[in-house]
Amino acid sequence: MKQVIKSPLISFIVLTYAIFFVIFMVIGISILLGAPESVTNILQIIAAWSSTFAFIILFRRIYPGLRLMDFIKEQFAPRLRFSVLCTVVIIQVIIISVTILLLSITTDTHELALSFTSLGTLLFAFLDNLVRGPLGEELGWRGYALNELQKKCSPLKSAVLVGVLWGFWHTPLWLASGYTGMNLIKYIVLFMIGILAFSIIVTFFYNLNKNLVIPIVIHQLFNFSLIIVKGDLMDILVYVMLFYFVVAIILIVLNPKEILYKSFNEK
Repeated sequence: MKQVIKSPLISFIVLTYAIFFVIFMVIGISILLGAPESVTNILQIIAAWSSTFAFIILFRRIYPGLRLMDFIKEQFAPRLRFSVLCTVVIIQVIIISVTILLLSITTDTHELALSFTSLGTLLFAFLDNLVRGPLGEELGWRGYALNELQKKCSPLKSAVLVGVLWGFWHTPLWLASGYTGMNLIKYIVLFMIGILAFSIIVTFFYNLNKNLVIPIVIHQLFNFSLIIVKGDLMDILVYVMLFYFVVAIILIVLNPKEILYKSFNEK
């Protein structure tokens, strides 16, 4: 039997970062060498799944005697609560709709600020976004890391810790954003505000319904809100990230059923 890791969560974080950073460097090299776009697209998808790969590699040493497929099935075992799923979808659809409306009003054109004009391109973008983010990230970051932290910390503290770690995991994407100077700083600040708010919202609703579908849906709509809206990315970030921040603050203040402050062992 393989030896159990003394600090499994730290090992998971380090390996997740290492895999992502290495693959990101490979992507950069492939672009410099003129590799086909299909190759870089595949590498980008692999990079997005770095937390899943790290968790799979370490799984036997984190949970000796437990089968990986049994762990994964357990993450989707609880019955989906329609009320929770509908609530998160409605909240995020409102955020996307208001953002589109505000950007449409503030631009010179009188058209809705939508990036996709046909159902086909919209569906393809939706599925592509799903594979590039939520499906590859949530098993590791929420299914493992968040649940592990909540065994020792309050849900709110766990959400903030995961948000910070998950946010800085995106560092290579910041450097490749094309922004420099104050624009880069503004981009990073808005990004981290949104990530922390997102992490709190995810934790709240995930704890209401411990099915990994909930974080996947929230993550999918969060990412999709940034590509479905047409306009300058910085303007989109200002609206979307601040709206998520407002929702997170409301949940922290109201905190129905003490979801964000009740420890894991009290539930």
